[in-house]
Amino acid sequence: RHFRADKPNQKWVTDITEFKLFGQKLYLSPILDLFNGEIITYKLQSRPTFDLVETMLEQGLKHVNEGDELLIHSDQGWHYQMA
Repeated sequence: RHFRADKPNQKWVTDITEFKLFGQKLYLSPILDLFNGEIITYKLQSRPTFDLVETMLEQGLKHVNEGDELLIHSDQGWHYQMA
C-alpha cells in the first residue's frame, strides 16, 4: 500500500465511478498518476461495459515511454480481469 511514486509513469491508479447527472447514470474511468496527481486519461460513458476500461487503458498506454516500469493499481473488478 505505497500510494506514492518517485517519478512519472511509475504508479497509476484507476477505478470506475458511477454518478448521476441530470437524472442519467454516467460512468467515469480515469487513470491517475501517483507522482503528481495528474489525470493521464479518462473515458466517460452511459454504461459500464468492458470497452469503457479497454479504451481508457489504450489511451493511457500511449503515455508510457520506453524504460518506464509502470504499475497499474485497480480494484481488480471484472473489467480489469478480462484477457
